[in-house]
This record gives sequence, C-alpha cells and structure tokens, in this order.
Amino acid sequence: MRRIAIVTPARPGTRTGNLHTAQRWAAMLRSGGGRVSVTTGWDGGPADGMIALHARRSHASVLRFRARRPSGGLVIALTGTDLYRDLPRSAEARLSLAHADRIVVLQDEAKRALAPALRRKTRVVYQSSDTRLRHAPPARVFRVAVAGHLREEKDPFRAVRALAHLRRENVEVVHIGKALSPQMRREARRWMRREPRYRWLGSVPHHAALGWIAASHVLVVSSRMEGGANVISEAVRIGTPVLASRIAGNVGMLGRGYRGYYAPGNARALARLIGRCVAESGFHSLLRSQARRRRPLFSPAAERRALRAVVAEAAAPRR
Repeated sequence: MRRIAIVTPARPGTRTGNLHTAQRWAAMLRSGGGRVSVTTGWDGGPADGMIALHARRSHASVLRFRARRPSGGLVIALTGTDLYRDLPRSAEARLSLAHADRIVVLQDEAKRALAPALRRKTRVVYQSSDTRLRHAPPARVFRVAVAGHLREEKDPFRAVRALAHLRRENVEVVHIGKALSPQMRREARRWMRREPRYRWLGSVPHHAALGWIAASHVLVVSSRMEGGANVISEAVRIGTPVLASRIAGNVGMLGRGYRGYYAPGNARALARLIGRCVAESGFHSLLRSQARRRRPLFSPAAERRALRAVVAEAAAPRR
C-alpha cells in the first residue's frame, strides 16, 4: 500500500493519545516511501489502504472505505475504550472489525478481549518513544509523577488520595494533564488547596511532560481502562519505574511478573507501593530492573517493523 489514509477521531490541535499515535505512525510509514494522510474522517480521497484508530468512532469511515475500495487493505487499531467498553455493546464496533484485514492492539493482553476468530488476524504493535532523556530524580524530595488528561477513565486523583496514607513530608505528587471538564478542573484545584504536597500543572508541551517523568522517582498510571498507555513506553525508555493499576492494559505493557501493581481504585495499596519505593532502595531498583527488560519492546525500530509488517499483511490477501 503506497497511499495510506490514517483516520483518528481526535480533533486537530488536541493532545490526545490517538492523535500522537496517528502522527507517529504516519512518519514511520512515510520514511518507508508511503504517501500518508492523517484525517479525522475519510472523505473518499486517494488511498490504497486505511488505518483506522477506534473501531466505533471511525465506523463511518470504515464502511465508506470498504464500499469504495473493496480491494484496499484495511487495518483497525483498537483503543482501550474499544476493547473494554465498546466491543461488548456496540454493533458498529464489531462490524468494523469484521471488515478489517488486520487488527492492531497495543499490548499483548488485549487479544484476550477478542473472539477467537478475530485473534487470528490481530497483531501487537507496541507504542514507542524516541526520547533520549534519562532518569534523574531530585535528591531533596521523592517525586511522584502523574501524566494524563483528567478524565474519569484515568482515575486521575488516585495518587493524591494516596498521600493521605503517607505521613512522609518529603513526598510530592506532580500532575500533568489537561482537565477535560470543568468538574475535573475544580477538583484538581480543591486538591491543591487541601494537600500541599500536590501540584497540578495542567496541559504542558510533550517535551515538558517527558522532562517531568525523567525528573521523578516513579510514574503512577492509575487508569481504570487502557488500551496500552504510551506514557508507560515513555517512562520505560527513560528509566523511570511505573506504579500501575492492575488492569489488562497495564499488565500487557509491563508484564505479568512486574512487581509495581496495585488494585485499581485502592489508594491505600498505592500508598504502600510508594512508601516501599521511598524506604526500600532495593525495591525501587527492582522495579527499574524489571522495567528495563521491557525496554526493547518500546523502541521506535521495533514499532516501525511491526507496523510495516501489519500494513503489508493487510494488503496481501486482497492483491
């Protein structure tokens, strides 16, 4: 496929995971000679193939492409909301997958959420990071980073709630991410007034967010639902250990044997993990070592190879 349309429901100008993924994939395919466009919906323009992010929200583009390009290769990349919310109840999402030549998931636990017939055409493409930053946390305070937009699926205030179970004064939580509702904005500001160890910085440029992750002792990923968080890839490439809710999307990124999980929604359990990282240098080092073993999965070269292979497979059955 030389001409490829990447469809993502993200609005231009917004900093969302889907849009970051679409732009990164476009660059990887262009570097291999592809002519790639990134749009929020396919308008019938020239395309030998399509990569659609989000089975339900890209459904109209999927149907339009399959009707007008019956021999074109079609790849659908599944998000967390696809896998863990939409597919069980959305006929549109399921129909999109029926039309797909290949399905992409972002971590290796995701296949378990799919019917056996769909698993056969599903491939894992781990998201990568090309950052050259390295882990360099401060000496005077134990810093916990939270990086993600403030929305319900992210359980965004779990880390600050954990502070109530930590008596240590030398622990702080730095929270990066845009509030996606007035309610979330008000709650973040209430937490800052209530808890002096918490700072919400709002939306910052991507390079600045990576800088905060590098300058923190740990990153907390507290999501209730994830397709495969790119921020985990970034933290692992930097060398910052991750404390994550034990959900399929996080386990698929960090591995089943990783020791930095806590029960979703359990602030006390998260506090225990943070406390162990503060008090036990060996435990903190163990998490760094375990994450380091996953580092090759998240290299740009690995993502580029996997993505190009999926595109080639999608084109092959319809030649």
